[in-house]
Amino acid sequence: MTKQRNSEICVITGGASGIGEACAREMSARGLHVVIADIDPKGEEVAKSIGGYFSFLDVSEDKNVNACAAAIEKNLGPVKHLVNCAGVLQPPLSPETLPMDIWDNVVSVDQRGTYISSVTFAKYMIKRKEGTITNIASITANRSVPLHSYAPAKAAVVAITECLAAEWGPHGVRVNAVSPGHTLTPALESAIKSGKRDPILLSQNALGRMVEAEEVAKAVAFLISNDAAAITGVNLPVDCGWLVSTSWTTYGGLRKNGES
Repeated sequence: MTKQRNSEICVITGGASGIGEACAREMSARGLHVVIADIDPKGEEVAKSIGGYFSFLDVSEDKNVNACAAAIEKNLGPVKHLVNCAGVLQPPLSPETLPMDIWDNVVSVDQRGTYISSVTFAKYMIKRKEGTITNIASITANRSVPLHSYAPAKAAVVAITECLAAEWGPHGVRVNAVSPGHTLTPALESAIKSGKRDPILLSQNALGRMVEAEEVAKAVAFLISNDAAAITGVNLPVDCGWLVSTSWTTYGGLRKNGES
């Protein structure tokens, strides 16, 4: 790492792929100095491609999070923005067949990892009286779904966001969340093509398509910008209207063109 103290630094956990990578590319394009903090070494390649930096980070390990934050602050400069994208998924198994080691890992990374990362980087932001933290939650936090560890963990991320926004607002730190809908990442696209995921995901919402990772990144970019200076504690869905559509199945589903 080399020192860079004259521009805003944005740390993106889980920035090696998917939504995290899209966020890294979007923030870099907007002139921020991006640090991809990830357990996946692929993050180093992504960082090089955007002229950013890579730092190994396992958000489930407290000591690793503390060391990562301290190294970035010392070697690169003050972190102005943190985007918590690090997360793991789970198969849609019934509670009786969902192994507890999977349940524990999801909660450890998605919920606890978000909290620990937020607290660790916020300690520096609070001293400077400025900063933003944006957490990637999920629309599954708002509905009943067969994801018995992932959905509760993401619901906790929304609650964490609200609690920390109230706690740190007086210190000049804004905390918000973005809840993506079904997002067409390479991994999900491959699963659909292979038949492992139902292609109905492509159209089961008001706009009739899936979310692009870049669209989530643009929402994050707005929340960390000065255009959102009065916004804190919100959970912004980016879901192509999935949340407003699902309850319509009781009435036969969304109307098609020409129907009345």
